[in-house]
Amino acid sequence: QTPQGGLKERKMKELDKQMYFKAKPGILENARLLRKNMTTAERLLWERLNNNQLLGLRFRRQHPIDIFIADFYCHKARLVIELDGPIHDGQAEYDDGREAEIEKYYLKVIRFKNEEVITNIEKVIIQIEEIVKQRI
Repeated sequence: QTPQGGLKERKMKELDKQMYFKAKPGILENARLLRKNMTTAERLLWERLNNNQLLGLRFRRQHPIDIFIADFYCHKARLVIELDGPIHDGQAEYDDGREAEIEKYYLKVIRFKNEEVITNIEKVIIQIEEIVKQRI
């Protein structure tokens, strides 16, 4: 292994740490499985975020952040988008704590109900665009 090859490898590992915020291999695997089993609302939003469609920015789906998996994440805007299904109705305290932990990484978390995405995707997209423009 050449010294230059080692440097490149270290830089990539550091980038991975930054992008995934210390996520462990098990979390990375869970994220991969979640990408294969997206909800209807997640699929609808992903169709609008995928391939740099929103302001030319790259979004990731089911992205690991430390011990959590964000529904969607834009690294350039440092923005996490969470979609809440019915299960979230009874776990507001957990969601608030999770959000606080994610925000320790200087990330902004925004939430939409699945129903909002399904019934009014255009409004959701406009709100995401407004927040992204403020952050970059």
